[in-house]
Amino acid sequence: MTLKELRCLLAIVDAELNISAAAEIMHASQPSLSRHLKLLEDELGFQILMRHGRSISGITPAGQEVIRLARRVVNDVASIRAYAANVRGEETGDLVLTTPQTYARHVLPPVLSTLVQRYPRLNVRIQNMGEGAPPERTCDNAGDMMLVSTAGDRVPPGVALPLFRWKRMVLVPRGHVLARMDRPVALGELARHALVTYEASRRSDSSLCRALSEAGLRARFACSAEDADLIKVYVRAGLGVGLVGELALEPADHQEFIVLPADPALPECVAWAILPTGRVVRDYALDLIQLLAPQLDVDDIRRAVDGSARPAWPRPRLWESDYEDVGTPVLPSRPISGVTRLPMQTTYLG
Repeated sequence: MTLKELRCLLAIVDAELNISAAAEIMHASQPSLSRHLKLLEDELGFQILMRHGRSISGITPAGQEVIRLARRVVNDVASIRAYAANVRGEETGDLVLTTPQTYARHVLPPVLSTLVQRYPRLNVRIQNMGEGAPPERTCDNAGDMMLVSTAGDRVPPGVALPLFRWKRMVLVPRGHVLARMDRPVALGELARHALVTYEASRRSDSSLCRALSEAGLRARFACSAEDADLIKVYVRAGLGVGLVGELALEPADHQEFIVLPADPALPECVAWAILPTGRVVRDYALDLIQLLAPQLDVDDIRRAVDGSARPAWPRPRLWESDYEDVGTPVLPSRPISGVTRLPMQTTYLG
């Protein structure tokens, strides 16, 4: 039994039993993954995955336990390597971030630019996830860190660190009837117009639909998208009233559109970093968290990840006060020795 076989098994499981997708993630061929899986099952003496013809149809009961143990083994090996790299002060490595487009485009660029000044040979891989998608899975099979948002008092599963709070904003063309307003747009006014917003807002359990329902109102959607920049395109085309996170707003948007606050009845959203449970976190990942949320203590983060404590996290500050007025925070200086400064490599996946 080899680590390669275990990693291939987990890649297949994490790709929802799609060997082709798993092979792409592993940068390997489909026959290679199938061969490693067969070698593992032959050694164990039973099937881990159920087959239906040439496709995989499910996981056997015994396979469920093997997968649980395999994930623990692979994570433990990764933790040993991460711990050793931290002890050596190693400043190279891969940082895999799973994040919606809004974070990838509007939040991460300045902080990653600051991070690379400390870790100039860091290789960042960004895996896209749907905007507002419920974080039903933890980060245990989604790389080094997952960035998600929740509304109100919802807390994601797993080791979730609250980074900052943000609000939703209304976006309309300058000639729109709402453009003359000088106050937040009330829920009743939103309900009278066709909305252009995130796909996740269409769900009946979304915070938007819940807030409207509690007020006896119902949303009318003209268009929805996963990407805030695409929402702006459709607002520009006159399809309806845009509703986007303030994270996605740029100075040019305030010149082109009228930007108004949404009704305070729409709860604030919280940005979270979700870390893998029980896995040693590389120093550069901790530094990234502190760039996004300087109020979080590194020792508290480590204790939360290894399961030895459940810290009472400080209340996250508002996005605008941290990033628009003050600017991107800067990490305290650390000596960097024996490192050749190379450009950071950023790979977008999915």
